[in-house]
Amino acid sequence: MKRLAGFGSALLLAGAFMLPSSAAAQSYDTNVGCGLGNMLFKEIGQDKTLFQILAVTTNGFFFNQTFGITSGTLGCAQPSMIVENEKVLRFVADNMDTLAQDIAVGNGEALSTLAELMEIPAEQRPVFFSKLQENFNGIYSSSAVESADVIEGIYKIASNS
Repeated sequence: MKRLAGFGSALLLAGAFMLPSSAAAQSYDTNVGCGLGNMLFKEIGQDKTLFQILAVTTNGFFFNQTFGITSGTLGCAQPSMIVENEKVLRFVADNMDTLAQDIAVGNGEALSTLAELMEIPAEQRPVFFSKLQENFNGIYSSSAVESADVIEGIYKIASNS
């Protein structure tokens, strides 16, 4: 009897992952992001949580989003401005949430690291931080913003400083 109950629970759990969900379908690109996993599972898995998890796992396992962003492949958007510093691309892609929090408050470790990677002189950093804070809503324009858009927004602000 325990085996039957365990088997039924496993089927119920598998079914929950396989059932389509309209909310999941709408948030596929937000949840998965660009990359190899997106390319592999987008056609079959937009409305299934299991395939979104597989897509994210594939992206994480192969570390291909940075390559996609820099090359503009794998469904990723390449920043229109030329970003010569690979470290900036990688840092922003890996620290989107922390960087957003630091920009929102106008200081923080992630923001200082970004300024250092962008080679902003120390005496100009308070003004740079302030301008980023003032333009937070333009840099992080939505919850689905991608790192390429964030980098482009930051470089536009930095070039106008």
